[in-house]
Amino acid sequence: MFKNPGTKWPIIIAVSTAIVIGFGVVTIKTAINNPVEMSDYGMQNYHEYDRDANEIIEAKIAFDEKYSIAFLTPQISEKGTVIEYNLTDKAGKAVNDAKFQVVLTRPDNNKCDVNLSSPTVSEGKYAFAPVDLPKAGRWDIMAKISVGSVQRYYNIKADTRKPETSEF
Repeated sequence: MFKNPGTKWPIIIAVSTAIVIGFGVVTIKTAINNPVEMSDYGMQNYHEYDRDANEIIEAKIAFDEKYSIAFLTPQISEKGTVIEYNLTDKAGKAVNDAKFQVVLTRPDNNKCDVNLSSPTVSEGKYAFAPVDLPKAGRWDIMAKISVGSVQRYYNIKADTRKPETSEF
């Protein structure tokens, strides 16, 4: 094929360069079609969460010294999921004056976020109205609970396809 040995290397270099440029174009096209989503762990962007990590941990410890919280929802499903929490003080007395901010979000993007507000409160049990989730699959249930001057984040990972799959 190559009768003149001097023409072999320029062709190999040109083909290699074209392959590298092709891989670069494919990488850029893939990145544009699949953008990186901003993390909203802790109900704030990751820059704020990282900056305030020590304060968030200290606030969680202060909250846990005074209160006990439990996630009561046995499983989440696409239709009619009711999110419930139970909040008591360390003596076991129901706490009915907490503020809850709850967001159901997908771990891969935040376009399907479902914000929950105005729970009904009875004997320390906070129940939100039933919600229909736009997609099946993995969901993060993120809550920010505030009682007076103490607060904490309470995050759970759940899956509508496998009710037994849950992670705190």
